[in-house]
Amino acid sequence: MYNFLTDVNLLPFHLSLLILIILSMAETVGYYINLKPSNVFSQIFPKQLTESPLVNVKFSKLLIFIFLLLNFSVAGYFIQFAIFAKQHAFVASYYIIIPALIIAVFFTVFMIHCLDQVIKPKTAKQNISLIGRLATISSGHARPGFSAQARIRDQFGRLHYIQVEPEFGELEFQTQIIIVRKKKSHYIAKKIAKSTDLFI
Repeated sequence: MYNFLTDVNLLPFHLSLLILIILSMAETVGYYINLKPSNVFSQIFPKQLTESPLVNVKFSKLLIFIFLLLNFSVAGYFIQFAIFAKQHAFVASYYIIIPALIIAVFFTVFMIHCLDQVIKPKTAKQNISLIGRLATISSGHARPGFSAQARIRDQFGRLHYIQVEPEFGELEFQTQIIIVRKKKSHYIAKKIAKSTDLFI
């Protein structure tokens, strides 16, 4: 075990694994004290690198570097031990670094692609207000105590289907209405005069 830890031909992979452990611990501790290495690295590296499409992912970019270190260590150990099984000796590390780095890059790209596919993107919460907007009864007809379906567009142009109920009278199919307020499960609407030529 001691020979394994002190073998100079395994030193690059030991260092890679050590940096990986230190970064992981620092990021974990930094999460609780609001001082994460990922925030420091984002300020050190140029924007051209951090904003590159190759690293445009939904998770921390430090994780890409951690994946690279992990894959580099595993690839280096695997190659060295495969050689050791046949020759009973490790080869000089400078012969292994380039093949291990190529394998590490390949698996890192594969891992971040898979991880990026399963993580949902962060979406900013948008306050949608339908009060005062025009709508059209799209299904059935409503009267007090009985709602009907109406179609309406919000301030972002997205189409919604809501349940509406009149304050008084009836709202027939294709009636133009305006939303005046919201109740728990539906909206209260007023009918627009037929002479007003409005379309939703």
